[in-house]
Amino acid sequence: MPRVSQDQLDARRQEILAAARPCFARHGYEGATVRRLEEATGLSRGAIFHHFRDKDSLFLAVAEDDAAAMVATVARHGLVQVMRDLLARAVSPDTTGWLGSQLEVSRRLRTDPAFAKRWAQRSEAVAEATRDRLARQRDAGVLRDDIPIEVLARFLELAYDGLVLHLAMGRPAGDLGPVLDMVEEAVRRR
Repeated sequence: MPRVSQDQLDARRQEILAAARPCFARHGYEGATVRRLEEATGLSRGAIFHHFRDKDSLFLAVAEDDAAAMVATVARHGLVQVMRDLLARAVSPDTTGWLGSQLEVSRRLRTDPAFAKRWAQRSEAVAEATRDRLARQRDAGVLRDDIPIEVLARFLELAYDGLVLHLAMGRPAGDLGPVLDMVEEAVRRR
């Protein structure tokens, strides 16, 4: 029997994540039954759970992938760029799935203490990347220095959360560019 390479296993894992994301987004955590996950991925329960211990681990992996991508963008370009990227992709089905996953993470943070505990370190990674980026920007003389970095970070996080909610509710995205300009201007040195 031929051996499956690590690259093949990793590729299959990514395929499962990509197919599970819109399933969780569309149906929520509870509604994304194993049957629906099988249909979405085109794989059997055994094939899915060969890569993920259970549905909870699969959902957390989807959310972790999203958080890792966000951390990378924040580190390179800042949280406002994450918002601009989100706005640019707002009409994409992938973004719709991502938004649904974000809302499902928010819901589970409120209702599932075990999930909230597991998610805390992922959430802190985004917050830390934001604070680090803001500190670098302040050191470069780009960021205003009359407000503590922690306050600026919270301001940007609230703007981000508001944008996610706005888009997830299906509200129009076309006129939000100037709003993001204003958010960015609010943290810049005057």
